[in-house]
Amino acid sequence: MKKLINDPNNVVQEMLEGFAAAHSGHVRLLGDLNVVVRRDGPVNGKVGLVSGGGSGHEPAHAGYVGAGMLDAACAGDVFASPSVGQILAAIKHVDSGSGVLLIIKNYTGDVLNFELAMDLARENEGVSVDKVIVSDDVSVDPSARTAGRRGIAGTIFIHKIAGARAEAGGTLHDVKASAETALKNLRSMGMALSPCTVPATGKPTFTLPEDEMEIGMGIHGEPGIKRTKIMGADQVAEALLSNITADMPLREGDEVALMTNGLGATPVMELYIMHRAASALLKDMGVAICAGYVGEYMTSLEMSGCSLTVLRLDDGLKSLLFAPSRTPAFVQI
Repeated sequence: MKKLINDPNNVVQEMLEGFAAAHSGHVRLLGDLNVVVRRDGPVNGKVGLVSGGGSGHEPAHAGYVGAGMLDAACAGDVFASPSVGQILAAIKHVDSGSGVLLIIKNYTGDVLNFELAMDLARENEGVSVDKVIVSDDVSVDPSARTAGRRGIAGTIFIHKIAGARAEAGGTLHDVKASAETALKNLRSMGMALSPCTVPATGKPTFTLPEDEMEIGMGIHGEPGIKRTKIMGADQVAEALLSNITADMPLREGDEVALMTNGLGATPVMELYIMHRAASALLKDMGVAICAGYVGEYMTSLEMSGCSLTVLRLDDGLKSLLFAPSRTPAFVQI
């Protein structure tokens, strides 16, 4: 294992200290809890937004803390849920009397801990708290998995939509409603060319022959829907997008936002080639791409691969997507 770290047991704390030092104009750490909060928060009268999850997916989720997006992000150990105590502390910190919305990726540990923290905040602290659970990964058949579909890179669009509605003064009900509208129109799918290595174990999360790729791979190394021989970018884009549009049919004249997300070790050159292919496929369908995003938004340590996310837009979602935001990893002017 070759990694630029010190003690594998301290990677999250040291990463967050570096993150806070690099982005001190946007964020700060909440004590020693591995919770990142807005430098200018809590914002009086605004619904607070809290998200988080296991570390190793940077810039998610701390990179989306700031004006127009999240108020706090809780960082668990690598690929592990944050604790109930972390989440509860974040809820209490961001609450300014208008309530708090939790944005949760659909993994069992995350859902359990966020929901328990939500119950404690309601019962013991008198905070009005609600939740949305992101499950955008079409590679998972929801009927074949007890927990349903996984939450992957589409979560960033939920941060953006909910964050814009909260920043505009929406109530907790309003903010949740906007997030739920986005969730109904959100689909993603990923693929992997190589595994990643969790620092604490020092071993790859899975094995993949040099001449193969996995379609539908999860962000923690969960199995995909099939392994194939290496394909060209155009073929990969078609494989991912065909599954997305089979699950969420698009019609001629629809407007979408398209995100091509790198998983940590994919050169930007290759991401743009993938984005080119996906854009061409959508345009051939008569679908208008109103916004394109290419880069690393939700990674998987040094996994090589990418995901595609499609958010179908209406006028309301478009307005929220294009609203200003100022965070370390997502700036919208």
